[in-house]
Amino acid sequence: MAETFKYVQGDTGPQLQFTLTDDVTNLATDLTSGTVDLHFRAAGAETILFTRRLEIKSPPTLGIATVVWHAGDLDQPAGSYRGELEVVRGSGVRETLYDVYKFKIREDFA
Repeated sequence: MAETFKYVQGDTGPQLQFTLTDDVTNLATDLTSGTVDLHFRAAGAETILFTRRLEIKSPPTLGIATVVWHAGDLDQPAGSYRGELEVVRGSGVRETLYDVYKFKIREDFA
């Protein structure tokens, strides 16, 4: 697993940007007519708390997608969370990335 992304309850930033590439060719994943979703859940839990559709940057052939947090997404109890990315290509092929992303949320002072 990679680094832990750290947030404060109720925040809507910073955004996360992912560049998706093919593990074999190292070429960017073509996201033309595709979607990328982040499924978010508490660490150790099986229930998904929410799914956030990522914004695909132009041109989509570069494979860049950004998580834009919505109000309430990170308004979760303080603790550890996990996220996975799911790509559905324009052809309809569905691929869940193997990497699991770690998140930590702490309480807000205010």
